[in-house]
Formats: sequence, C-alpha cells, structure tokens
Amino acid sequence: MTTTYDAYSAGATDDGTAEGKVFNLAGSDWDEVVAGAKDAADDERLVVNMGPQHPSTHGVLRLILTLDGESVDEVRVGIGYLHTGIEKNMEYRTWTQGTTFCTRMDYLAPIFNETAYCLAVEKLLGVTDKIPERANVIRVMMMELNRISSHLVAIATFGLELGATTVMLNGFVEREYTLDLFEEITGLRMNMAYIRPGGVAQDIGPAAIAKLRAYLERMPERFGQLRKLLDANPVYLARTKDVAYLDLTGCMALGVTGPVLRSAGLPWDLRKTQPYCGYETYDFEVHTQDTCDVYGRYLVRMAEMEESLKIVEQCVERLTKGSAKDGPVMIEDKKIGWPAQLAIGTDGMGNSPAHIGHIMGESMEALIHHFKLVTEGFRVPAGQAYAAVESPRGELAAHVVSDGGTRPHRAHFRDPSFVNLQATAAMCEGSYVADVIAAVASLDPVMGGVDR
Repeated sequence: MTTTYDAYSAGATDDGTAEGKVFNLAGSDWDEVVAGAKDAADDERLVVNMGPQHPSTHGVLRLILTLDGESVDEVRVGIGYLHTGIEKNMEYRTWTQGTTFCTRMDYLAPIFNETAYCLAVEKLLGVTDKIPERANVIRVMMMELNRISSHLVAIATFGLELGATTVMLNGFVEREYTLDLFEEITGLRMNMAYIRPGGVAQDIGPAAIAKLRAYLERMPERFGQLRKLLDANPVYLARTKDVAYLDLTGCMALGVTGPVLRSAGLPWDLRKTQPYCGYETYDFEVHTQDTCDVYGRYLVRMAEMEESLKIVEQCVERLTKGSAKDGPVMIEDKKIGWPAQLAIGTDGMGNSPAHIGHIMGESMEALIHHFKLVTEGFRVPAGQAYAAVESPRGELAAHVVSDGGTRPHRAHFRDPSFVNLQATAAMCEGSYVADVIAAVASLDPVMGGVDR
C-alpha cells in the first residue's frame, strides 16, 4: 500500500495539486524518505522509523520521525498495515450478517461499531421509532460498559508506556470485570455481533442483573484507586502537562472529536447534541477541560467512566423496575427481526429442544420464513443513510447505501481514530521524542478502526 503525505508546511493550489515537498510512504520507501530528509536540511538530522511494530503505537501504526537531536522536526504517519477489507466484505453478506464484520473494526469498542451500523440500517428501513424500549435500554447500557472497558485500556496502556506498570495491571484487571459482563450477557467477551437490526440478539437474564449490580458497587472505588495513582503523580504530571498541545482551533480544523476535543473546552458529545437510543432521557454530564494537553485528555476519560457508571445504573433500574422491565428485545416485524428468544441446550452449547420446537413446530410456513430470513436476509429500500454515535474515541458513524437488495450496496464508516491521527504532526512537531509516545497515547488510536 502507498500513502501520499503532504509535508506539514505544504499547501495546495486551487486544482488540488500539492505545493511543497510530497513524501510517498510505501513498503520499500526507506531510501526515498532518508533522501528527502537530507534534501530538506543539513546532514545532522536523523530519520527514525517508529513502528509499525513498536509497542507504543497502539497497533501497527508507522511513524517516520525526522529528529534534530532530541527534538522532532517532522512526523509522517503511515497506515494500512492492518487492512482487513471489512467494508468491502460487508457488500457480500446480508444486512444482519454485516454486524459480524463491522464489530471487528475498532476492536476495543465493538458495541459502538455494531450500533452505528444498525442505526443506519434501521433509518433506511424506516423503523427507528419501532425499536422496543427494552432493546434501546440494553443498547445504551452495553455502550456505556464498552466505553468503560475501552477507556480502561487507554489509561492502562498509557501508564505502561510511561513506565507505570501498576497502572497497567490495575486497568486491565478492571477491564476483565467488564468483559465478564459482556460474556454473561452476549456469550462473548469481544466482537459480539450482539446489536442487530431491529434490536439485540437476546435478552438479559437475572444472573446478568446480579453481576451488573455487583459491578456497580465495585467500580467507583477502583476508579478512585486509579486516580490516586495518576492524578497528582509528579512523574506523570511532568510527562503529560503542557505536552502535545492542540487547542480548539486545531481540533476544529482537523475534524478531531471525542475526549481530545473536549479537553480543548468544547462540550461536544453526540449523546447530548444529537441523541440516539433514548440518551436524552438519561441524567449525565459532559465533562471538559481547558488544558488542551495530554493530562486534560486523561482527566476527561476518567470523568467519562464515572458518568458511564451513572448511566449503567439508570439502565439497570429501567430493566428491573421501569417501563422497560418487560417486553421484547427485537422488533415485532417478523420480516426484519431475527429470533431473539434464544435458549441454550442442556449441553451448554446448542439450542434447547424448546427453542428448536418453537421454530420448527409452529407451521411449515413459519419454518420456511425462518429459513429464508436467515439465509437470504430481508430487503432494504433503496437509498442511503448516515448514523453517528459517540464512541470512546469520538464520532463513529456508518454511511450505508442500499440498492433495494438483501445486501448493502456500500457500507463506509467514519472512524474517529482515522480522523484524529491527522493531529499527530500538529501535536508532536517541535517537541521531544519522548513526548511523541504521550501524544499518540492521548489520541488512543485503534488501528483496526483506522484501516478497516
């Protein structure tokens, strides 16, 4: 794969032609990159290839650093090393099967990938208002649990990259408790394909509710312990305060969203500004900082995890005592909704005889319909739709196009990691090499979402 990068100081003419030095980053480009650096300045500059296997690049991200001593003169970002073809593969699967693919993009936030895609499909179907209330409550709860697990990875790996192994261990331990909940509710810890067009795959049982309540009791204290390790740690403050500065003007120019944008003082959160799944009915705050630095982004993420706990608590209340206590978790339209009353057999693996009897024992017509729905899929009216959610990294959106068939004509995702990576050069150039690690960590990129 070849990536063209316009030098940071380069502009563009009216016809889109780049002005200034242009670098082509490809698999065998090292001699060209070094020659370009020598042409631009004296021989004292050093070109360093960081990645795509470096442990601090949060995956297979490649950074080409041009150094003047310990100072960073230029940063070039090379991507494409984790390209999976997910968007193209979705064109060859039914609309429901698409969730199995898109859940694997940003693998730290699978529920958000699924929800954005399903919201877009439901918008095309014209059934947004017909999604059962219980399904929407479960969606919100799962997204907020996923926000916590994703932020815990961000903070844990950040601590490890700065030498704080205790932070890493604490963060991953708490994430395991969150993944335990995912396993209890969906059967899987990651890449669940749990959110589906029309609702969710299956309901939540009493055992999951009990685990959720225990989780809500445990986590506030654990978040407090993370804060004790980092909030006032002098070494951590020295590595994060006034580092990787990116103000509101820079965020707006680059399209940056999420905690990075909110650390620049703008309370832009789609859950409040463009609510979906009933978020307007929940009580929570959007936290901001005005430091525009790495430390502010950390504080925003910590505050967001605490707010997510409040939302999860409200969801549990609604699922057990509120109007969403009873009811279906899949749309009533049998031409769209997959079976969602799943029951596991006595072997703990296959479907129970009662569930099989429910599908196969009602009528021959019902069995034929079930077979066609699963193998062929439902048809979606021709058109296109865009649906966005507030993921742990910012605005994550799905743009789906239908030609009236049983498969997407096109599915494309706006992944915040891809957009936010544009800020790497603005954050790092002029700083020290050590600050590059903190800058990339504060963006919290996931390369599965970048390359798709």
